Amino acid sequence: MKRAVIIRVVAAVVLAVFVAGAWLTNGRLDLGWVRFFSTAVLAATLLLGAWDLWLWRLPVVQRIPGVPRRLRGTWQGTLTSFWIDPATGTLLPPRTVYLIVHQTATLISVKLYTDQSRSSSSIADLSVVHGSSVLSYVYLSRPHLEYAKESPMHHGTTVLDVSGHPPSRLTGRYWTDRDSKGQLVFERRHHELADDYDEAKGYFTP
Repeated sequence: MKRAVIIRVVAAVVLAVFVAGAWLTNGRLDLGWVRFFSTAVLAATLLLGAWDLWLWRLPVVQRIPGVPRRLRGTWQGTLTSFWIDPATGTLLPPRTVYLIVHQTATLISVKLYTDQSRSSSSIADLSVVHGSSVLSYVYLSRPHLEYAKESPMHHGTTVLDVSGHPPSRLTGRYWTDRDSKGQLVFERRHHELADDYDEAKGYFTP
C-alpha cells in the first residue's frame, strides 16, 4: 500500500474515532469533525514522514520490540569466495568489500562495492527470524569493463545475520547464478553512505 493511501486511511480512522466518541458521549452524530480531515492528513503525513526518516533511528526507539534494526551506513568487510580457480586448483584470496545500506523505517536497499565490480539489490528485506534480525536481498552484479570477460554480469542472493545492540556485525553467505558461492563478514561501519569503492575505502583509511 502506498504511503499516501496509508496516510489517508490513518486520518480517516482517527476522525471516525472522534465522531463515534462524540456520538456515544452526546447521543448525537456530529459531522463537524470532517472539516478537519485535510488537517489530519497533513498531521499524519508529517508524523509518518518523521518516523520513517528519523524517529525510528533514535537509540531509545531502537530498544522497542518490532522497530527495525538500524543498519544504515557503509560497512567494511571481507568476501571469501568458495570458487576454485581451475588453472591453479586453489581458492581465491579473501577480498575487502564495502556494503552500503540505504534504510528508512519501511524500506531498505543495498549496494556492494569491490575493486572489480558493484552490485545493487533489486529486492531487499530486513526480517526477524527466531528472534534475530536477518538482512536478505537479491542483487545484480555488474563488473568493471576490464573484468567483464573473467567475471561477467550475474544475479545472486545474499543472507546476512545481524549481531549486536546496536548492530556491530553482519555475517552470512551469498549464492550466484554462476554456481558460485561464498562468505561475507562485516565488522566496521561508517555513518555516511559511499557512492563508490574508493570513497568507501577512504572512510576506513587513517
